[in-house]
Amino acid sequence: MSQVPIHDTPILGMATRPRVSKAIEYGNIANFWVEYPSGLMDLTRSQHLTTDGVEPSLVSSTQLDIPVTGDRTIRVDKSKTAVVIIDMQNFFLHPELRVHKTGLACVDPLLKVIGPLRKQGVKILWVNWGLTDQELKTLPPAVARGFRKGGFGGFGTEMPGNFGRLLMRDARNSELYGPLQQEYLRGEKAGTDVWIHKNRMSGIWGHQTALDLYLKENGITTLLFGGVNADQCVSGTFIDAYFQGYDCVMVEDITATTSPAGGLENVLYNAANSQGFVTNTSNIINASG
Repeated sequence: MSQVPIHDTPILGMATRPRVSKAIEYGNIANFWVEYPSGLMDLTRSQHLTTDGVEPSLVSSTQLDIPVTGDRTIRVDKSKTAVVIIDMQNFFLHPELRVHKTGLACVDPLLKVIGPLRKQGVKILWVNWGLTDQELKTLPPAVARGFRKGGFGGFGTEMPGNFGRLLMRDARNSELYGPLQQEYLRGEKAGTDVWIHKNRMSGIWGHQTALDLYLKENGITTLLFGGVNADQCVSGTFIDAYFQGYDCVMVEDITATTSPAGGLENVLYNAANSQGFVTNTSNIINASG
């Protein structure tokens, strides 16, 4: 009977990551998580692991306990948590421009979860394609080619109807889809929502991106992700944020893709077992009271 080498990939064949048998602290003195046998993963960085390994109590005024897949709960600091909603724009969702049934199905749960999170003081970040003419001149060829079909179209070209230039700032196709645009405007007026432009599939692909600057300036460490497409712009941002040390949580029912079967499933599998965590809007709403 063959055995898996002891140094093989930790998530190989893993349906779900097993719980720890004793409390463990990961990271360093300034940036750390603590995982407990109960399934609690404390991401607040508020209390180091004690010698007796006793689990700290929830401080409900400043913290949230959110159930995640794998029979676990993550504890987050409300003031250091943000929702990152990616590319829920007309270009990707509007029925006059494409068929994206699974993306449209994310709109209702997204609208339902935003309100409870705002009340808890969690920032809502709408991270979207929004190019300038100067950026068009500096796009790498691989990025430019990806949005052209058969040599036609591409960033900055005029779209049919009144949708404007493709994924340029302030064009109608770059606005959020349907009720999401008005929801953002309400949040912007209330000071809870922020629009952040990106110029790559990943919103945090390099140093000094608008998203990374905002997160660092506001002391945000935990990110709840959703949007389209799961295995492209969402996962690109998710993985880059993971590489940069953010706590990454994928919200399954507000994340979708047009890719063939397996695209979304692979993203969720790796998010849950390697790069971070997976939850859903019902868990978040229930945790938010």
